[in-house]
Amino acid sequence: MSDTEQAPADPPVRRLDEPRGALGGRMGAAGMPAEPVKDLRGATRRLLATMGPERWVALVVVVATIASVALAVTGPLLLGRATDVVVDGALGTDGVDFDRLRAILLLALGVYGASVSLSLLQGWLLAGVVQRTMRRLRSAVQEKIHRLSLPYVDQTPRGELLSRVTNDIDNVAQSLQQSLSQLLQSTLTIVGVLVMMFVISPPLALIGLFTVPASIFIVRTVIGRAKGRFIAQWTHTGALNAQVEEAIGGHSLVQVFGQSEAVRERFVAENEEVYQASYRAQFLAGTVQPMMMLLGNLNFVAIAVIGGLRVASGAMTIGDIQAFIQYSRQFTQPLTQVASMLNVLQSGLASAERVFELLDEPEEPPDPANAAPPGPPRGKVTFEEVSFRYHPDQPLIEDLSLVVEPGQTVAIVGPTGAGKTTLVNLILRFYDLDGGRITIDGVDTAEMTRHDVRAAVGMVLQDTWLFGGTIRENIRYGNLDADDAAVEEAARAAYVDRFVHALPDGYDTVVSDEGAALSTGEKQLVTIARAFLSNPTILILDEATSSVDTRTEMLIGEATAALRASRTSFVIAHRLSTIRDADRILVMDAGRIVEQGDHATLLAADGAYAALYASQFAGPVTN
Repeated sequence: MSDTEQAPADPPVRRLDEPRGALGGRMGAAGMPAEPVKDLRGATRRLLATMGPERWVALVVVVATIASVALAVTGPLLLGRATDVVVDGALGTDGVDFDRLRAILLLALGVYGASVSLSLLQGWLLAGVVQRTMRRLRSAVQEKIHRLSLPYVDQTPRGELLSRVTNDIDNVAQSLQQSLSQLLQSTLTIVGVLVMMFVISPPLALIGLFTVPASIFIVRTVIGRAKGRFIAQWTHTGALNAQVEEAIGGHSLVQVFGQSEAVRERFVAENEEVYQASYRAQFLAGTVQPMMMLLGNLNFVAIAVIGGLRVASGAMTIGDIQAFIQYSRQFTQPLTQVASMLNVLQSGLASAERVFELLDEPEEPPDPANAAPPGPPRGKVTFEEVSFRYHPDQPLIEDLSLVVEPGQTVAIVGPTGAGKTTLVNLILRFYDLDGGRITIDGVDTAEMTRHDVRAAVGMVLQDTWLFGGTIRENIRYGNLDADDAAVEEAARAAYVDRFVHALPDGYDTVVSDEGAALSTGEKQLVTIARAFLSNPTILILDEATSSVDTRTEMLIGEATAALRASRTSFVIAHRLSTIRDADRILVMDAGRIVEQGDHATLLAADGAYAALYASQFAGPVTN
């Protein structure tokens, strides 16, 4: 069977050269979101539900905004009265009544001051509401990631996940912070100003009211066109982030295979998609304000002309027309702000939908309500007629039975895609079985909590992972309660101590998975020391020595030989020289165990294992 035919044995992961969206991606062939138009109304309801715990603070914000707007719309009427005092005094015989004028102006000053103070209060309270809501949303997303099924994480580009956790939530926070206060304040201002306009002059107020349907038409038209563009903008942004993260993570591989130009072309194409979506979205959003300004100016001209005629006829005072013109400006300005903020909110809701999509993804099945406690830690692992497949129509493991006694070292070998890693993933319950059961010390793993199952297992992967911190902290990650002596003992067992003293700060040297302080082999030794420190009942080494040199491999072999006496070990290896001393060797092919026995027995059988062994140690003779 070829590697291509065996590929389903490994979890489906998108390759560097696959087009975006081939395995669970979001993009269709046309470069637009593959999903239908989003339910923004539903996203709004969910976002408001997320803000539910802040309802009482939000109520104070609304009350403060109402009071602030009520005071603000009273200001022009007071100034109009002050103008009438000046005009009446100038035209009359008694002169200007400065006492009355002073009282009106001081009252106007107090009104405006109180309005500003209340506006600052509601802004401060609203900032707290938004940021606390975003803190809860980030926490919900982080907790969701820990509950996501492994297939989803395997099939989703890491940059896409990061974009939803960072970019999209930040955009939601920024949009809410900008739009909620402005929308509430502007909407209340429109209502308050309209009331005052009708109080001063109903005929002129009807002229100003003409602005409302025209504004609604403009806003609905623009938002209808901008909706899909904002969704496309953030979708393409997530895809671009995934591509950039992927290219940086595999930079050396890209260089080795001379794929820089191909990666550049993919980046240019995806960057162009982001540009086009962002340009169109922002252009459409930017057209609202000038269109609303034009509408406001036309309204202002009509009010000025008709209002002047009414003043000339004595139907209105100069103070009234002054106040009305101020109100007309206050009326069109919030309409413009509402239109602009609706576009900002539109962008935020598009991001919120992407976050809620992540929160709605299927999770790992819950642990049983009455989970069975783990048995005494001995390390016996039993497979009983286990069946599993990644895809329903592609069988992989069928009716596999196996008993591993405590303290045994079991090596698993076979061609690529044979199901070796799948076998140990099933022990860890990264995937649930389609049939049969797996027991640890006689307890069915399906009846245990995942935490109890995984607490008994220590695993060292072929791909190293170090977080940003010291070497000591990275090793202690295997057992956070371990003291420095235990950390250093594990380091000596894994031969980390052999090189750590040559580093500038020894065990306190700061490293990371991307940093160059350690070589790949040295990083692997740190991860092995981490597994040793966890002191698991079952130890899994998945190609753990593939990144170290021959001398280091021998040292690790000596260390693991001493540790196997007290734990059950599963060793996945392509280099057969590393597993010759295993108690049992399983030869897998297409999800089945085709041979098993110790090294000598399998060589003598002259079967699949002997063929694999010969292929590694026999070669053509050259002169």
